Amino acid sequence: MNLLLSFQSTIKLLNLFSSKDKLLIAVSGGVDSVVLCELCKQAKFDFTIAHCNFQLRGAESERDEQFVKNLGNKYGVKVLVKKFETEKYATENKLSTQEAARNLRYEWFEDLINQSTNQPINHLLTAHHSDDNAETIAMNFFRGTGLHGLTGIPGKNGYIKRPLLEISKEELLAYARENNLEFVEDSSNQSSKYTRNYFRNEIIPAISKIYPQVKDNLLDNINRFKEIEKLYQLSVSELKKKICKQKGNEFYIPVNKLMSYNNKALIYEIIHPFNFQEKQVEELIKLTDSDSGKYITSPDNQFRIIKHRLWFIISPVVATESVNIIIEENDKQVSFSLGNLSIETISNNKPSTSSGIATLDAREIKFPLLLRKWKTGDYFYPLGMKKKKKVSRFLIDSKLSKTEKENTWVIECKQRICWIVGQRIDDRFKLTATTKEVLKLTYQAK
Repeated sequence: MNLLLSFQSTIKLLNLFSSKDKLLIAVSGGVDSVVLCELCKQAKFDFTIAHCNFQLRGAESERDEQFVKNLGNKYGVKVLVKKFETEKYATENKLSTQEAARNLRYEWFEDLINQSTNQPINHLLTAHHSDDNAETIAMNFFRGTGLHGLTGIPGKNGYIKRPLLEISKEELLAYARENNLEFVEDSSNQSSKYTRNYFRNEIIPAISKIYPQVKDNLLDNINRFKEIEKLYQLSVSELKKKICKQKGNEFYIPVNKLMSYNNKALIYEIIHPFNFQEKQVEELIKLTDSDSGKYITSPDNQFRIIKHRLWFIISPVVATESVNIIIEENDKQVSFSLGNLSIETISNNKPSTSSGIATLDAREIKFPLLLRKWKTGDYFYPLGMKKKKKVSRFLIDSKLSKTEKENTWVIECKQRICWIVGQRIDDRFKLTATTKEVLKLTYQAK
């Protein structure tokens, strides 16, 4: 099968795009992207060229930009060019040059896709080929990765499409020679100081001396791992259904049940969708022996995993969205669905007579506190009583409506309810003649 037919077959097989679509092709001027343009022209696709000038190679970068502009003239298509201050961006954001260039490139491509209106661009095409794929999984393996990292570069990822993934570098070079296609060489590709170039120029050629079919074997492994991942994800999905129970936008996981599987991969798959990292699996395991109220936070500070009695609760950090809210010692105010809670420490030991204010003996308080909705089985010792009482019975005796009962919140300290918010404090936390410091909680309804 010739290269054009192989190209068209991949597009059809993976349903990448159609002849009706407007395409944006990322073109560096190297052989890969030049061949991609030629194939798109031969297949009669409608495309625009986008070129990034990272200004990292002086005159050579300017040469590449002019070459791509000339390429656009050859095909009679529009060429979009963007110059980047890559080194400045890398320094300011503490990134490697490669990472900075990648971020800048894809941010610009996304803007081009989103801003296209008169002739909407539906797809971005990149010229990644099978050699890139083989290098990627080798790099991922040695860097350390989960199963997904061994499935290679996806043929499509949202609006990004990669129609050359089944074609090798050797085939692209042969096609360029046969069709007299001019292209430019990036001198930095010869340097092994960059990780990918080191694998391309040093590691894989060295391995191929022992295993001549190393590239083919790596690509075969990609297909194997893709099939394995399908089974893996199916199994994980079923286990997550058994273990995780969703309540609103929070997820409840029984600690003992999760730990009974003795499987770190399962823990990672459960917490990863909430932006937790693999290294935090060990933190979660340590959390199993912690007191209620202890928690870990995702690196982006969007979610917490709270240890609450026999449960892990994955909860949004944004308080108003949560059903379980952590109150830290330094917190001065907390917002939740019913209103706001002010927290302060005072020296006046005169008990409050307002139902909206709780004055608690600070000696009995241990942070963090947990603000949550009451649930069946909860009990406390109402102020003035020496016997415990179920919260459900207290609410009935208080003649609250069904809606008021459903919207009742409690504050918990060391697994003991210290205040039914806006109702009654627990007798065990009341002020006494020996009280010196008072924790004052003031509730303001919305």
